[in-house]
Amino acid sequence: MPKIDFYILPVTDEAPRLRFACRLIEKLYQQRHRIYIHTQNQTQAHQLDELLWTYQEESFLPHNLYGEGPESAPPIQIGFDTIPENQHDILMNLASSAPEFYIQFSRILEVISSSPDVQAAGRENYRFYRAKRCEITTHKLQSVEA
Repeated sequence: MPKIDFYILPVTDEAPRLRFACRLIEKLYQQRHRIYIHTQNQTQAHQLDELLWTYQEESFLPHNLYGEGPESAPPIQIGFDTIPENQHDILMNLASSAPEFYIQFSRILEVISSSPDVQAAGRENYRFYRAKRCEITTHKLQSVEA
């Protein structure tokens, strides 16, 4: 059963939420994890793809959109409408619902902003994981770096 971590952010805008996601992805990458990022749609996937290239000048996060790029996939994959194969480490869910394939991962990260829509979706996902008897940890952040 996967371990679930909810990161509750004190921001309502999507941009700080995605920047926080990038910092978390960078930290996990430095720990040698493989990460699949499940986004809401193609627009958000492309937005995150671009942000991972540019959010910090001094960092390099090897990534691509799922199914694109080299045959030996980089450790960070971004997708929105597909079930990832051969991914079993970390799932970062930025979509509004928990994906059906969540069970194939050992750890799941949910990044929740203070936006009413994102909060409502986060509450639904929390109830979903709790009903599946997953171990859930909530991290309520007091601030988010700019």
